[in-house]
Amino acid sequence: MKYTFKLKEPNSDKETLILFTCSFKEENKKFVYSTGETILPKHWDKESKFPFVSGSKKAKTAETIKQQLNRYSDLLIETDSLYKRIDETLTSTTLKKVFDEQFKKTVSGKNVFFDAFDEFMTEKKKAQVWAKATVLRYDNIKNILENFEKAKKYKLTYSRINKTFHNEFTAYCMGDLKHINNTYARNLTLFKSFMYWSVEKKYTFNTAFIGFKKVPKVITNQIALTIDDLNKLMQHKFKTESLERVRDVFVFACVTGMRFGELSLIKRSNVNDNYIVLKEDKDETKEAREIPLTSLSRYILLKYDYKLPLIANQKQNKYIKDCFQEMEYTHKVQKVTTKGKENIKEDIFFYDRISTHTARRTFITMMKRQGKSDKLIASITGHNDMKTLNQYYQVNDDEKKEAMDEVFNVEIPLKKIV
Repeated sequence: MKYTFKLKEPNSDKETLILFTCSFKEENKKFVYSTGETILPKHWDKESKFPFVSGSKKAKTAETIKQQLNRYSDLLIETDSLYKRIDETLTSTTLKKVFDEQFKKTVSGKNVFFDAFDEFMTEKKKAQVWAKATVLRYDNIKNILENFEKAKKYKLTYSRINKTFHNEFTAYCMGDLKHINNTYARNLTLFKSFMYWSVEKKYTFNTAFIGFKKVPKVITNQIALTIDDLNKLMQHKFKTESLERVRDVFVFACVTGMRFGELSLIKRSNVNDNYIVLKEDKDETKEAREIPLTSLSRYILLKYDYKLPLIANQKQNKYIKDCFQEMEYTHKVQKVTTKGKENIKEDIFFYDRISTHTARRTFITMMKRQGKSDKLIASITGHNDMKTLNQYYQVNDDEKKEAMDEVFNVEIPLKKIV
């Protein structure tokens, strides 16, 4: 595609804007775009349609202007070449969007990058391809990006998603926000999903993000309860009814393997004598699964007339800690998290390690300790990926000792050791 540069006011005795122009024959339209660069007409070579680069007519800023003008011509050639490769027609409207993004010609108070992020989220919500938890995760990553832009004074545009951004963003998340490896890896995956969408929508042709490496995920040590813990929990007389209700919801999740977010789906209509018939809320493509009822889970359902006394996840997390604190689970356990290549070890109270997620981990761990197959467990929990399921399995010290005693059951000589 042919292009050229021209002066807005070639006969002026003052500096005038330099315009980039090219023609779109199919549209019968001439594309004109202000480069934002200015020059005195006497420093402009009318033959080459470029600033004089030598001689007495050369402007002091000629080299800088030349570099800037080359950015426009290079971007046109790159964009035109891309559209030819994908066998699509480059239009004047598309070229304007590309130029606006690359050269930051945005409307006052607007940001193309974040406007696109809003469009991305709106599209996914309308298509109903995201669960509520996924929407919250994308809301969170958008907030992180906005805060990063302010804190680091790094204006986010598509053209600035490069190696420098990756380094700065990694340092911000893991340094300023104290994110551990798994949190950062998850958020970077969400960000890259948005960028893939942007490329698909042709909002950008910048694919530098594909090479962004995630810090390695690690399996952090977590707490899983034992059958003795559950018995103590059920037998304990709590000081308040509110903690009793929190206990009942937690135990119900422990003995069914359900996610906390799935508990609200239980109704009298999807419970029969032997099963809860659950339609997956997180993934609508999954078939309904049957979760067997035990005497304990059935007892809890009947106690609340098939409507569990649910509260917000955040409050449930707080109050279940209070339950274990009241039961005097106040011994300290070590929490190990990984940030970068550093293992961070911290001794904290046992009750502070308990959360709603402990219930699902307890279910999987207890089932595996009883030798139940991964396939059977996954049919109840709804896992498709066995690797993810096994990340829930927590091996404790007692189990390791029992296993080693069983394997290495070698007779000791009767002769005494002096």
